[in-house]
Amino acid sequence: MNAAELRDKTPDQLRDTLVQLKKEAFNLRFRQASGGLEDTAQMRRVRRDVARVKTVLNEKAAQPAAAEGIE
Repeated sequence: MNAAELRDKTPDQLRDTLVQLKKEAFNLRFRQASGGLEDTAQMRRVRRDVARVKTVLNEKAAQPAAAEGIE
């Protein structure tokens, strides 16, 4: 998932994506703790996807304020 794809989504869709990614991160942590996770790089990808979603959400929240000239 890249930032360009995320910028095309609405804030509600981004929040849904964030919830799904956080659930996935929880499941990966659980599998790692129980010794069942083979692809440990997957945890890094999910963490970075969460950060991307949060960044795009913050950008979208800042756009109306920037349009009014308020920072």
